[in-house]
Amino acid sequence: MPPVEPFHAPWFPADEEIAAKLLSQPGDAERGARVEPLARRLLAAMRAPKGMGNVEKLLQEYSLSTREGLALMALAESLLRVPDDSTLDLLIADKLAAGAFDRHAPASDALLVQAAAFALGLSTKIFATEETPRGLVAQAARRLGMPALRGAARQAMKLMGGHFVLGQTIDEALARASADERWRYSFDMLGEGARSVADAERYFAAYAAAIDAIGAKAGARTLPQRPGVSVKLSALHPRFEPLSRARVLRELAPRLLELARLARSHDLVFTIDAEEADRLELSLDVIDAVVADSSLADWDGFGLAIQAYQKRAAAVIDHIEALAQAHDRRFMVRLVKGAYWDTEIKRAQERGLADYPVFTRKAMTDLNYIACADRLLAAPRIFPQFATHNAATVATIVERAGDPAQYEFQRLHGMGEELFGALLEEQRNSSCRVYAPVGPHRDLLAYLVRRLIENGANSSFIARAADSATPESELLASPGAIIADASRARHSRLPLPADLYRPLRANSKGVEFGDRDALAALLAERDAAPAILTAAPSSGRTGLAPHELRSPTDSSLIGSVVEADVETARAAMAIASRAFPAWEATPVEARAAILERAADLVEAHSGPLIALLQREGGKTLDDALAEIREAADLSRYYAEQARRLCAEENLPGPTGEDNRLRRRGRGNFVCISPWNFPLAIFLGQVAAALAAGNSAIAKPAEQTPLVAREAVALLHEAGVPRDALHYMPGDGALGAALVADEHVAGVVFTGSSEAAHSINRTLAASNGPIVPLIAETGGVNAMIVDSTALLEQVVDDVLASAFRSAGQRCSALRLLCLQADIAEDALAMLIGATKELRIGDPRDPSTHIGPVIDSAAQARLCDYLVQRRAQGRVLYAGEAPQSGSFVAPHIVKLDRAGDLREEIFGPVLHIATWRAEDEKDLSTLIDEISANGFGLTMGLHTRIEARMRMFAEATPAGNLYVNRNMIAAVVGSQPFGGSRMSGTGPKAGGPDYLRRFLREETVTINTASFGGDARLLAMKE
Repeated sequence: MPPVEPFHAPWFPADEEIAAKLLSQPGDAERGARVEPLARRLLAAMRAPKGMGNVEKLLQEYSLSTREGLALMALAESLLRVPDDSTLDLLIADKLAAGAFDRHAPASDALLVQAAAFALGLSTKIFATEETPRGLVAQAARRLGMPALRGAARQAMKLMGGHFVLGQTIDEALARASADERWRYSFDMLGEGARSVADAERYFAAYAAAIDAIGAKAGARTLPQRPGVSVKLSALHPRFEPLSRARVLRELAPRLLELARLARSHDLVFTIDAEEADRLELSLDVIDAVVADSSLADWDGFGLAIQAYQKRAAAVIDHIEALAQAHDRRFMVRLVKGAYWDTEIKRAQERGLADYPVFTRKAMTDLNYIACADRLLAAPRIFPQFATHNAATVATIVERAGDPAQYEFQRLHGMGEELFGALLEEQRNSSCRVYAPVGPHRDLLAYLVRRLIENGANSSFIARAADSATPESELLASPGAIIADASRARHSRLPLPADLYRPLRANSKGVEFGDRDALAALLAERDAAPAILTAAPSSGRTGLAPHELRSPTDSSLIGSVVEADVETARAAMAIASRAFPAWEATPVEARAAILERAADLVEAHSGPLIALLQREGGKTLDDALAEIREAADLSRYYAEQARRLCAEENLPGPTGEDNRLRRRGRGNFVCISPWNFPLAIFLGQVAAALAAGNSAIAKPAEQTPLVAREAVALLHEAGVPRDALHYMPGDGALGAALVADEHVAGVVFTGSSEAAHSINRTLAASNGPIVPLIAETGGVNAMIVDSTALLEQVVDDVLASAFRSAGQRCSALRLLCLQADIAEDALAMLIGATKELRIGDPRDPSTHIGPVIDSAAQARLCDYLVQRRAQGRVLYAGEAPQSGSFVAPHIVKLDRAGDLREEIFGPVLHIATWRAEDEKDLSTLIDEISANGFGLTMGLHTRIEARMRMFAEATPAGNLYVNRNMIAAVVGSQPFGGSRMSGTGPKAGGPDYLRRFLREETVTINTASFGGDARLLAMKE
C-alpha cells in the first residue's frame, strides 16, 4: 500500500458548519431512553456523600469563582518550589490575605479539604492581626512559630499534590497501582517541556527507566490489558516547534523510536500525549516517521491522544486509521476533550488568526466528542480509549459501543474514581485505565494547577456535579439539545480574533506557522518578490549619486538609493507646507479611510514586505510578520483615533453662548524613524501625522531606506496626496537640516538619546514657532525574578525579551536580576536554552536570531564583549557565522544591578543577583535600577501580588510587564513609550499619542447677540 500522505486538514472550519453537520445526524429516541437511566445512576454515585472524591470535595469547598479558591490555586502553584523562608513567608501572607480563610468553616470531612482548611484558616487567623507582610510574619512567629506554619502549609500542598500524582518515583507509583487491581494504568512522567538538550536527555532517561520498570512488573496479561506509559514530545526536544520541523524530525524521531522499541520489547501501551494545536501537524509528522519503521511491525501498543475540542479531531482519526491500514497495524487512540482551551483562545487572538482552532462552547466539544467516539468505534484498526469524567458521556458511549472488550475508559488519577467504580460494578466487563502522573512534588506544580483549574471551571462537569444546586436534568442534558441550532455553535461573548479590538480597530491578520499550507503560501509570496530595488526622494532632484545597499546577512546586493541633499529637502518642506491646508481640510473620515486602505495594502503586500525586511533589516520570519501586523494595527488605530479626536465637541457654557472645541493639524511634521523597526515605527509616525491632518516629511534610517520607500508607495496608492507626504532618504545631516527648516511644525523621532538631545537643542534655538518634539529613545531595561517564579516561564520570557530581533529592540531586556536563592538553577536553564537558538540567515524559517544591522554595530558590540571577556565576566558566549554582521548571544555577569549604566544594543544579556532577606530589598533593587536615568520597560516575575502592586507604584518605566516577556507591545492595549532619558511621551499606539500632533481651537459664539436667546425663550417647562 502506498505511504500515507502527511496530515492535512482545514485549520479553521466554521463552527456553524460543523454544528450543522453534527446536528443533522439522525437521532435515536430509543437509544437516548436507554442512556438516561445509566447516566442518572452514575451521576448519583458521583454525588453521593461517600461517593464524592477528595478532589471533587476540594473543588466544591473552594470554588474557583471565590477569592479563597483562587488564592488556594495560586499558593499550590508556587509554594513548594520556593527555597528561602523569607520569600515563602511573604507568599503565604499574600495568598491568605486574598481570601477569608479564617471565616471559612469547611463543610466536608475529606482529609484533603480539612488539611487545606487547617493550614490556610489557622494561618489567616495568625496573620490577620497586622497590616504589613513584615508585621504578619513577626506576629506569626510569636504565636505559632514560622517553621510550624511553613510546615503546615507545605504539608497541605503536598497532600493536595498526592491526590493528583500516583508517586514521586516510578517504583512508588507501581507499588500504589498494584494495590487496586480494578484499574489499568498509563504512567506519565511529570515535567514541563524541555528547554535544553540536557532537559530532553533527562526526560528521555526517565521515560526509558519507567518503561523498563513497568515492563518488569507488567505480569502476563496481553494487550490491551497491559500497563503503559504516556510520552510528551515537547519533553524530548528543546525546540519542538513548527518552524524547526526539519531539525525535530532529524533529532526527535529517532529518539522517540528508541522509546517505542523499548516499549515494544515489553509489549506495553505507548501513548503520545496531545500538544497545542499549532504543533499538531508536527506531532503527526513525527508519529508517521516512527510508526513506519519495520521494527515496530506486529505491535498493537502504539497510540496517541486526540483532542475533541480541536475542530480537526475527526480528520486526525481518519489519518490514524489510514496509517494503521498502510502499516497493517492496530493503534490505540485516547480521546480527550482537551486541556489547553484558554491557551488556544489566547494564542489565536494574539496571532490574529482567521478563527479559533478549537470550539468556543463546551457543548460543541461534548457534541464533537460523541461524533469522534462513533468514528473510533467504527474504525476496525483502532482501539478506542475514552478519557472523560462526564457521566452522561460515559453512559452514551456504553450504549453506542457494544462489546466492552473492544474499548476502554480512562480517568485521571485522583478524579472519577466513584464514577467508574460505579460503572465497573454495574458493567462487569467494562474496563478503565488510570492516567497516573509520576514525579517529585516540585514537578507536579504546573500540572496540578492546570488540572484543578480545568476541572474547577464553571463549565466543567465535575465542578457542576459537585454543586448540589445544579439540577440533574441540566447536568445530563445532551449537547445536541444545548446547542439546538447551528447558529448557536459559538460562544456569544467571545469575538473572533479579527474583532478582538473593535471598535478601536480591526486586529491585523496573522499567519499560523503550524499550518504547513499557510506557511508555504507565505514563503511563496516572499520568494516571488523582486530581488533588487531602487529608491530616491519622492520629489525634487538631487545631485547626489546613488549608492549600493547590501544585506547585513551576507553582504549581497539588494538595491540602491539616491539620498536627498539639503536643497531637495528644503524644496520638499516648502511643497509639503503649501499642501497642508488642503490635506487638513480633507474631512477626517476621508483621511481615516485612506489610512485604513493603507493598512489593507500593507497586509496584501506581506510577502514582498517580508522579503525586504529580511534582506535589508535582517529580520527573522516571525519578526518580519509581526512588524507588518504592527504597521497595519497602527494605521487603523490612528485612523479611528482621528475620527474621535477631530470631531467637533460642544462644551458647556452660560445661556446665549455656543462653545465648541476643534482639533486641527499643526502643519508640516518631520518624521525620523529608526532602522530596527523600519516599517512599523516609520509607518506609525507618518500615519499619526497624516491622520491628524498634517503634511509629513518622512526620513528613514539610512540603513533601511528601501522598506520605507515601499511604505510611502503604499500610502500614496491608498490615496495620500503626493505633495502631502514626501519620502526623503538620507543620513543624520539631512535629518538635522529638516529639523532646522523654517517650515517645521513638529518633529516625531525614534532613535538614540544623543540624537534626541540634538533635535531638542535645534528646536529650542529656533526663533520661529515653538513646535512639539515627540521622542522615544532606548533604555537599560531590567527584569526582576524572585523565587516564587516558575523558571521555565522565566526562561521562555527572557529568551524572547533579550535575544529576539538580535536584541535590537528599544524594549529589549538588558539586565536580568535573579534572586540569589534561585540564580544557579535559573542560569543553568537559561544558558542551556540559549544554546538551542539557531543563529543564521533570517530567510531560513528555522532561524531564531539574524544579524545585527551592519558591520559598525557588530564592531561596537564585539569591542564591548572583548572588554567584558578580559574582565572574566562572560558567562556564556554563543557561536556566530563567520560571514555577515552576526553577533551571537552573550550572557555577562555583573556585581550589582547598578553597574549597567548604558544601553548595549544587541544580543547581550547582563545578569545580577539580589537577596530577598527583607521586604525592603525589592524596593532597594528597583531604586538601584532606576538610578540609571532611563524609564522605558521593566519586568517582574513573581507570584506575590503585594510585590506586583509595589512594583507598579515604585517603577518609573513607561511599560511594566508582570509574568510575561517585555517586548511586542500591542497597539491600543499596551501603548509604548517611556519617560526621563527614554522619551518625552505620549505613548505610541495609545489614546493620547495623536493629541500631540494636533492643535486645539475653541470657537465661542454669542448666540444672543441679535436680541436674545431664542432657545432659552422657547424652552418648555
